[in-house]
Amino acid sequence: MTSSGFWAAIREVFPDTREQRCWFHKQANVLAALPKSAHPNAIKAMQEIYNAEDEHHARQAITAFEKAYSAKYPKAVAKIVDDDDVLLEFYRYPAEHWIHLRTTNPIESTFATVRLRTKVTKGPGSRAAGIAMAYKLIEAAQSKWRAVNAQHLVKLVRDGATFEKGKLVEPDPNSDSEEAA
Repeated sequence: MTSSGFWAAIREVFPDTREQRCWFHKQANVLAALPKSAHPNAIKAMQEIYNAEDEHHARQAITAFEKAYSAKYPKAVAKIVDDDDVLLEFYRYPAEHWIHLRTTNPIESTFATVRLRTKVTKGPGSRAAGIAMAYKLIEAAQSKWRAVNAQHLVKLVRDGATFEKGKLVEPDPNSDSEEAA
């Protein structure tokens, strides 16, 4: 299944799911569309985007990236501009979580261990043995996972709380009482 097929399936089953693209992989894709001589400045420009203080500043950094590279490298620019919404989705969550949401590498490295072990052992044997092996490898990897920053905010995110500029937006206590009047 391709990533586009994955997201299409997720949107169908869980229509409220929000998509965040991985900046690590996006950066590699952008750099592949640029000559090596442009890499150092392009990396700095992309860091300005994903390390911006909020979505507004990130969009300004995207505009600056577009101005700097669109004339010579439109394909590289399109890789960011065409995906800007899904690249900046993490800004709608607590600022403490941004570092976890920008990249899928921790998830992928866990599955890379499972893939490598499966390859080295020339396959897991039976389906049950494969599931058991994957479970044990992931369980062992779990002990090395970094804890989520500000774990107390996870429940708020799950409950649909709104965050702007990385901070919780408290509901207006007067809004419900005014509507009822």
